[in-house]
Amino acid sequence: MKKNDLILAAVVILAAAAVFAFLHFRQDSGIRSAEVTVDGDVFGTYDLTEDQTIDINGTNRLVIEDGRAKMEWADCPDQVCVHHQPVYRDGESIICLPNQIVISVESTQESGLDGVAR
Repeated sequence: MKKNDLILAAVVILAAAAVFAFLHFRQDSGIRSAEVTVDGDVFGTYDLTEDQTIDINGTNRLVIEDGRAKMEWADCPDQVCVHHQPVYRDGESIICLPNQIVISVESTQESGLDGVAR
């Protein structure tokens, strides 16, 4: 390897570490909520600051506790959604494919940024 190759590799590693640190340690502002959709239709939206248990059509049980949402029980055979880690950051989700249920975390405060950078 040449000197320039090592410098390029170091720059790429540092950039990746900076992006990881930003995404991992950023503080989400605003009130977060968990939106539950079943077959693409909104089943309900639940505040993550309020501890509660939600029965979703008798097929799944969502538990919101300590600001995190976790699928506690599901009647599907693979149990992937049950073993998924709790979600709490904006944009995170839990998906139960057999029952077509999606739990997604959304922040209610707008960041002031849109999809177009200027």
